[in-house]
Parts: sequence; C-alpha cells; structure tokens
Amino acid sequence: MLTSGEEYERFIYTLPNRYPNTEVSTLHLIPTGAAAGRLMGSVTFGEGIELRVFEAIDFAAGEILDYGYTVYRGQEKEYWYDPQEHPGDPSLASTFPHHKHVPPNIKRNRVPAPPLSFEQPNLPFLIEEIERELLSA
Repeated sequence: MLTSGEEYERFIYTLPNRYPNTEVSTLHLIPTGAAAGRLMGSVTFGEGIELRVFEAIDFAAGEILDYGYTVYRGQEKEYWYDPQEHPGDPSLASTFPHHKHVPPNIKRNRVPAPPLSFEQPNLPFLIEEIERELLSA
C-alpha cells in the first residue's frame, strides 16, 4: 500500500467508509516528488476527539520516512506518537524508535509503541485505538 501514491490516496480517502466513528476527515496526500508525498490533516470523531496526522512517505522505497500523530480531546492533548530517537532510554528499545508520549508529564513520559511501523500504514491502528480507548461504548 505504501508503494503507490494513488493506492495510498484511495486508502486515505476511504477511511471514513471503513471506520463509521469518524465524523470528518481532512487528510490530504500532497505530492512532493515523482514518488514521494506528505500526508497532512486530521480525523475527527465524536466526543471532541481529533487525530492530527503528519507523514512523509517515500513510495519508491515503500516506507514512511517520518510521522507525527497527536490525539486531542477538545483543546487538550491526550497523547502523541513520534519516531524521534531516544537511545538513552532503555525502556523504549523494544520498539525503537517508535514510541508514545502519555500523561502525566506528557513531554517526558514515553512508552514503547509496538504497533507502529515505517513499512505499513499506521492509521488503522491509531483509529482503532481511539475507538477502543477514548470513545464511549
């Protein structure tokens, strides 16, 4: 799926059809080269939940080069994921460099993020996590 901009666009633009809890998606894939793009925007859910997304993708290599995923409830940051390296933190070694920032002290409190990858789309996991953990049953 990460090997073609057109295929990834179809995947992105049909997310709301596959995840009925999504209310609005402003995700847009912006070409940055013949085989590269930048995904930016957000996915809004009920209860004031919003997933803000940034990805830099190399379709020729079939990989995500960089990402940032931040979840808000209203104006409050719930948590975020990023691949910034923290080699001095042995607790993150199992999923290096992928990790999640969580409260309290959200900037410095990091936990491993095993489902995240540079080789496959991360959005299904992120949306399912929001549906499972943040939205009322």
